[in-house]
Amino acid sequence: MIPGRIVFALLLGVAAMALPAQAADKVLHTYLSTSETGLDPAVASDIATLSLLENLFDPLLRYNYLARPLALEGNTAAALPEVDASGLRYTFHIRPGIYFTPDPAFGGKPRELTAADYVYSLKRLYDPALRSPWLALFDGKIAGDAGLKAAFSYDTPIPGLQAPARYTLQITLTAPDPNFLFYLATPASAVLAREVVDAYPGQVGNHPVGTGSFRIGSWKRSDKIVLLANRGAPTPPLIDQVEVRIAEEFQGRVLGFLRGEFDYLEQVPEAMTAMVIAGGKLKPELAARGLVLTRFPVLQTYYMWMNMDDALLGGYSKPKAALRRAIALSYNSEEDIGLLKKGFALRAESPLPPNVLGYDPAYRSPVRYNPAMARALLDRYGYRQRDADGFRRLPDGKPLTLTMHSEATVGGRLRDELWRKNLNAIGLRVVFRSDKKTEIIKASRLGKVQMFESNWIADFPDGDNFYQLLYGPNSGRANYARFNLPAYNVRYAQARALPDSPARTQLYREMNDLLHAYNPWVPLTHPVSADIRQPWLKHYTRHPVALTTWRYIDLDLELRERSVRASR
Repeated sequence: MIPGRIVFALLLGVAAMALPAQAADKVLHTYLSTSETGLDPAVASDIATLSLLENLFDPLLRYNYLARPLALEGNTAAALPEVDASGLRYTFHIRPGIYFTPDPAFGGKPRELTAADYVYSLKRLYDPALRSPWLALFDGKIAGDAGLKAAFSYDTPIPGLQAPARYTLQITLTAPDPNFLFYLATPASAVLAREVVDAYPGQVGNHPVGTGSFRIGSWKRSDKIVLLANRGAPTPPLIDQVEVRIAEEFQGRVLGFLRGEFDYLEQVPEAMTAMVIAGGKLKPELAARGLVLTRFPVLQTYYMWMNMDDALLGGYSKPKAALRRAIALSYNSEEDIGLLKKGFALRAESPLPPNVLGYDPAYRSPVRYNPAMARALLDRYGYRQRDADGFRRLPDGKPLTLTMHSEATVGGRLRDELWRKNLNAIGLRVVFRSDKKTEIIKASRLGKVQMFESNWIADFPDGDNFYQLLYGPNSGRANYARFNLPAYNVRYAQARALPDSPARTQLYREMNDLLHAYNPWVPLTHPVSADIRQPWLKHYTRHPVALTTWRYIDLDLELRERSVRASR
């Protein structure tokens, strides 16, 4: 690794060479921290791909960019829907004059968005061939949707999903759902044209055609994506183009930003914090260049999950629960936050981060760092025998080796060493299997991963979005731990029907207690993001739920040019 002082000397000397002369077009330069997958709203669930999807495709509603507390507003819908007295029927009025970007699938003719397109697109979530990870948001909630599961067909009429007129969409629920409108602001509920899906069977993710603020200009997979402004979109952007690079290595991101290759840096990687921040502030030499540091509490939870179907680690018996509890007790949150996250994180007491509806600031996890208790627990439940290297064996005397997947990055390796030290300290052997996160997630959905440290960013700002990650029927989708406990499932079903209230908070407490009793998760941290932006970036404001700001931000090209000249 390059020493920090040498890095700064190099950066300050080459900053002028990194930025091009003023161009006619406003081009935003940004990055994604992991590779994208197929650009299909019904299928994608990784952050990198969702970041692209929310710019290419349009849901009915979006969050107001600046409103705090968070507020929804119309997007392709002219306004928020009309809701009948029962609270079950939602009527949306689609804005006329919105068109899909041109594609050969439309036969050379302009293709206007209609309400029927949303009927089709929402049905796609039920298509068994797609195995959509988003189906849980709608399954069983739309009146008559059981017909789609009995014998799926896009032509099956659904009573609760109708387009009675060209620009009128009606959705009828089976029961009131306080979060339903949040679902309709997710990329998963965005609109596609049936002609495009039919024209590229099984390949729609390689041919994204939407109505969003941008369209694909060029796409070199896992390397560079160029988005071009769609001036006819419901929210036309202020800039002309977005150039997105894949920057998986932490050092590459930070050095690229400091060289002026990126216009902002979100969530400074924990391993690189010391390069840009000292004493909680931006280093003086960077502040002198006009760079701006902001702290942003992300609606995000880091957790390490364990596969409850795994032969070695899974199951609900006391010895298996004791093994997972011991692993949880070995986690040193103070070391994680202080050394790896450089203080930019909060300890996670439950799945919920602060500022999410349902968060209980008084709740404290009963499982805290205590290696002595972890060792005693393992002794008590039969993990006393040791192998020749001093590591514990299973109660039946067979070898015990944990396998944790990890990302093949600098940060992933640092986290491996923290877990290795923690687990070895209580007598547990662990090996690490490194891969790209996208590949790990694919294997996780198939139940082929034993342990993995992951994170969840809120799709909508309500506790349900986090507690559904442990709901039994979501196993194989968002529930990577495959936790399926009836006592938890019953409470989750009760809680999801309630608005934010004392009754729901009590259910959440009971669900937390079950989580800590069986330990399918080790809740880790809630990050506090250190964000840095270039002085020429305008209107940039992180949003708690939306993943990108590209459609709202602007660039001061004259200031960019002056900044380049000043650094020479």
